[in-house]
Amino acid sequence: MEIVFATGNVNKLTEARKVLGKRFHLVIPSELGFTGELPETHDTLYENAVEKALFIWNKFQKNCFADDTGLEVDALGGAPGVHSARYAGEPKSPPDNIRKLLKELEGVPDEKRTARFRCVIALIENGVLHTFEGICEGHITTTLHGFDGFGYDPIFRPLGMNATMAEISLEEKNSLSHRGKAMEKLLCHLSANLRQ
Repeated sequence: MEIVFATGNVNKLTEARKVLGKRFHLVIPSELGFTGELPETHDTLYENAVEKALFIWNKFQKNCFADDTGLEVDALGGAPGVHSARYAGEPKSPPDNIRKLLKELEGVPDEKRTARFRCVIALIENGVLHTFEGICEGHITTTLHGFDGFGYDPIFRPLGMNATMAEISLEEKNSLSHRGKAMEKLLCHLSANLRQ
């Protein structure tokens, strides 16, 4: 079954293919001829995910899903949250985002550096909206660790782990990450519908 993943982020696509790729053929908007920016005009992860999925559904009338993800740092009142990708401003720059976040957390003790990644996936299946959420609790390190992953992975250590997201394998990351958890819920839903 073919399904469109409304993203231009190759890292997200790689993660999604690891979870969904054995049963579903994932395509991205650029493979359908769309090369523009997907809209993200709302103040919540849920609304942004739905907006992107509806945009692709309305354009191509194909089953599709989109995600929006945010890092919520407790010491910063939940920031950067929905603004995680552009936390340091435009253009998007993960290294600048990390620098800004670490600067804002200077002097914050380790026990108060709690955070979570939250991912919301919106699926439009035959014109019907379904949503799935995944959360990964952890904390923000004081320095970067690891070279894998993307975004805030080098400074996010999942709860109960001695390594950041950037120091673990993609398989391990998918098993405990926010996006991996949301993707598993999506996979369960899609698989159940295939059996009907």
